[in-house]
Amino acid sequence: MNDDEFDLSLFPPPPRREPCQLYLISPQEVGGSFPDRLKAALGGAPVAAFQLRVKDIGEHELARLAEPLQRICADFATAFIVNDSVALAKRLGADGVHLGQSDGDIRDARASLGPAAQIGRTCHDSRHLAMQAGEDGADYVAFGAFYETTTKPSNYRPEPALLSWWASLFELPCVAIGGITPDNAAPLVAAGADFLAMCQAVWGRDDPAAAVAAFEGVLKG
Repeated sequence: MNDDEFDLSLFPPPPRREPCQLYLISPQEVGGSFPDRLKAALGGAPVAAFQLRVKDIGEHELARLAEPLQRICADFATAFIVNDSVALAKRLGADGVHLGQSDGDIRDARASLGPAAQIGRTCHDSRHLAMQAGEDGADYVAFGAFYETTTKPSNYRPEPALLSWWASLFELPCVAIGGITPDNAAPLVAAGADFLAMCQAVWGRDDPAAAVAAFEGVLKG
C-alpha cells in the first residue's frame, strides 16, 4: 500500500504528549542587522530551535556569519541547527543538522556528529520516508509544505491528518513546515505537530519579537 492509498482518517488526533514548540528557520540573508533581529525574535517567546538555512555561500563565510547567531541561540537555550551540511555542523559544534532527502545518510551524520546531535530529516508527505528516517536514527521528522510558501516552494501538500497518524504510532517528534502563520497553524497543532517551523511569518515582519509572540496563543491550543 502506498501513501496515497492509506486512509489517514483512521487516526484521530492523539492526546498531546508535550506542548507544541516553535522552530525558526533563517532567511537567506543573515549578516548585517540580522543578529539583532534574531535576538529580538528569541526574546519574543520561547523558541526550541533555530535552523541556519543559507544557500550558495562558501562554508568559510557561512561559518563566520554563523558564529554570532550560534552565541545568541546559546544565550536563549535555543538549539542551533545547520541545514544540509554535516561538515559545517561539525565545524561549528552545532547542536544538530537537518538533512533533506538528498543531503546524505543519517547514520553517517550520526557517526560524524556523535550521539548527542539532533538530526532531522525532511520527509515531505511520505509515511515511508518518515519511518525510514526513524529506523536510520533521526531525532525528528519534518512533514510539509502544508501551505503555500515562497521560502522553499514545494509540490508536496500533506493533510494535517498525517501528523495525527505519526503522533498516534511513533514517539519520534514531528515538525510541520511550509507557509505556517498564526492564522493557519491551529489545525497543525490540533493534529499533533510537536514543532511548527516558520520563516517568513517571522522574518517578513518589521518586529520579529511580536511575530514570534503571535504564535503563543495557538501553541496553547
